[in-house]
Amino acid sequence: MLAVRDLEVAYGPIRAVRGVSLEVRSGEIVTLVGNNGAGKSSTLNAVAGLVPPSAGAIALDGQAVGGLAPHRLVARGVSLAPEGRQVFPRFTVEENLAVGAYARADRPAVATDLERVFTLFPILRDRRRQAAGTLSGGEQQMLTIGRALMARPRLLLLDEPSLGLAPLVAQHIFTTIAEIRRQGLTVLLVEQNVHLAFTVADRAYVMETGQVRLTGTPAELGQDEAVVRTYLGG
Repeated sequence: MLAVRDLEVAYGPIRAVRGVSLEVRSGEIVTLVGNNGAGKSSTLNAVAGLVPPSAGAIALDGQAVGGLAPHRLVARGVSLAPEGRQVFPRFTVEENLAVGAYARADRPAVATDLERVFTLFPILRDRRRQAAGTLSGGEQQMLTIGRALMARPRLLLLDEPSLGLAPLVAQHIFTTIAEIRRQGLTVLLVEQNVHLAFTVADRAYVMETGQVRLTGTPAELGQDEAVVRTYLGG
């Protein structure tokens, strides 16, 4: 579904991403893991159209999409749940979810997807009339993912969904991510918590200083001494 080849992302003189290549096949959860500053979010933001690639290629279903504006990528089935949640704090939960479907004209299907989000995250149904800024951090993360799902994407991009959450809340979020994949969605996940990421991912790319250093299944990478020592606490 998604193919990234020799991607470069620069912020002025700083090369945040240096020659990254990766692929995500339909129906997979693929995760990018690594420490802060590894280039994970910059890679994801380039795929989402938030930052322009300075070199390389990004293709979706074999068609070049590198450098397209975010709204054009949404129309092609790519949706991002950004790092730091970034809800609209004065909007209600339901209004935030409606923003996710702003480009859609299929109102009956939008209503179906709203019900799907409430089924995945029942607390959002209970909070539907509540201002998003009054939600807990975990509830805001659920809302951010739900808002991205309201675009009815084929490829869901998740940036650090466990960031700042209590362990039990983070585990609940990842259980839901696994359920989203079981429902047929493809996911590209950026996550610092490697333990959590490996519980749901089919394959992983380990990034350091803007480059992919290792790739494999979680089981394969779990046998790598450097990965265990650096990311899994062994």
